[in-house]
Amino acid sequence: MSSSLRDQLLKAGLVSEKQVKQAERQARKPPQRAKPAPADAQKQAAAERAAKAARDRELNRRQAAKAEAKARQAQVRQLIEQHRLPSPADGEPFYFQDDRLVRRVYVDGAQREKLIRGELAIARYGTGFALLPPAAAERVRERDPNAIIDLPTNGAESKEDDYYAGFEVPDDLMW
Repeated sequence: MSSSLRDQLLKAGLVSEKQVKQAERQARKPPQRAKPAPADAQKQAAAERAAKAARDRELNRRQAAKAEAKARQAQVRQLIEQHRLPSPADGEPFYFQDDRLVRRVYVDGAQREKLIRGELAIARYGTGFALLPPAAAERVRERDPNAIIDLPTNGAESKEDDYYAGFEVPDDLMW
């Protein structure tokens, strides 16, 4: 009795050749992993859908914010183009401070006086600057506060003057 169990079962007629081959194939296959429970798969799928919906909402919000900013910049550009005053051909430079840099714009005598009194404003326009009347400057400032350059007025005292305001210089001081 040296025959295997397989041969014995075939001789007895309990199994067919097809069933034997199928059993051998199954024996060679690696064991299959347990499938996740359907409830877990549904929970995971629902969580993935919720995460994707949240990412989509955030992406839509960012795109809407970009489109709104682009529209505001277009409005600012259009306002400046419509209301800017022409620069004179033979103007003198008017120097002003833009952040930490000293910039210049060419103006005539009347425009210089209006700038000093605050009746004109300077706006950033492309790579240069443009002069605007106060009403247009306010409309531009509403859309982009950084587009209008704040110029100091003559009536404002400097911080140094405020600090020394309490100290009076005696009349009899001799140097």
